[in-house]
Amino acid sequence: MERPDFFKLNNGKKVKLPFTDKEYNQRLNKLRKVMEDEKLNMIILTSMHNIAYYTGFIFCSFGRPYGCVITENKISTISANIDASQPWRRSHCDNVIYTDWKRDNFLKAIVSIIGRNEPPKNIGIENDHVTLEIREKLGSLFSFSMFKDISKELMNLRMIKSDEEIEIIKNGARIADIGGEEILKNIKEGNTELEIAISGRDKMEREIAKSYPDAEYMDTWVWFQSGINTDGAHNPKTNRKLVSGDILSLNTFPMISGYYTALERTLFLNHVDNDSLKAWEANVKVHRRGLELIKPGVKCSDICHELNELFAELGYLQYRTFGYGHSFGMLSHFYGREAGLELREDIETVLEENMIISMEPMILIPEGKPGAGGYREHDILIIGKNGAENITKFPFGPDQNIIQG
Repeated sequence: MERPDFFKLNNGKKVKLPFTDKEYNQRLNKLRKVMEDEKLNMIILTSMHNIAYYTGFIFCSFGRPYGCVITENKISTISANIDASQPWRRSHCDNVIYTDWKRDNFLKAIVSIIGRNEPPKNIGIENDHVTLEIREKLGSLFSFSMFKDISKELMNLRMIKSDEEIEIIKNGARIADIGGEEILKNIKEGNTELEIAISGRDKMEREIAKSYPDAEYMDTWVWFQSGINTDGAHNPKTNRKLVSGDILSLNTFPMISGYYTALERTLFLNHVDNDSLKAWEANVKVHRRGLELIKPGVKCSDICHELNELFAELGYLQYRTFGYGHSFGMLSHFYGREAGLELREDIETVLEENMIISMEPMILIPEGKPGAGGYREHDILIIGKNGAENITKFPFGPDQNIIQG
């Protein structure tokens, strides 16, 4: 029996995607304008976030290559046979499936889309996500082609959100707040980080299913940290039991079709000592000022410099741990990053309408020092024509978040 290297299989029907046909076509038209400007004959996408952004399909790699080929008149995802027709059903384009029977069938599938008659002269790739192995093989396959990194151009296109994207992100912020409210109900002395986190995650997933009944559900998560575990913003939950007087860090992350939103809050269980209260209030003061600074026409680095000065005045700058905020959209802890829109000292991007960014100052006071723990607040803001809309509604600060339990 001769088994194919690649094939097409349209099993079932196309399903409802997170965005309209008009939205996907607009994204593709903007990308093809980049192709025209850069004189590219073809783009090969390999990252989860860009493939999802242009097609709606979020792949599960498990060590296999996935891709999306875009030419002047074609767009097609390339997926592994293990996923059958799910990539076709869940994408706004064609799909080619490659098989495992022979090595490098992924590359053969690329050739099947563009044909062999006229090899592309100029190919755009994502240098920040293509593996060295795939890059070398693409170079061998298209030995007479020139390759150009277009990762920054792709990032810049994603940084400005459409109305449909803004709607899904607003819903994400609403659902993050719902997860936070559920977590509050379960904060009690003796309860574990794990069990408390599960309550918030389950509540959010059910709300996502209610709001988006046609979606796929994956990657929604909660980090609920206590005591020393609050020292890192991305520390996983543990089985540690809560103790009265603990500093707590509540972090909910609903994922809606690859779109990330977040709620992050500092809390204390039953009571807070004076040193901790002073540190908490300092971080809250910086947070409030940061919310005021986010508006169109302001440079990211300028926001950082002013907040650094405020932290220095308050005596806590030495405890600051990372940037003050970042962009939102097609990203998660597994993929994606719009590094050009982060509140860091080395980012010169000027905020403009329809960008979405967080304000999230954090300080860490090491164990053994007065007020030890990690303090972090996090709100999401949509940049408008004349100001910014804060879409995070969950309260913050000592007046609201000393939890009795």
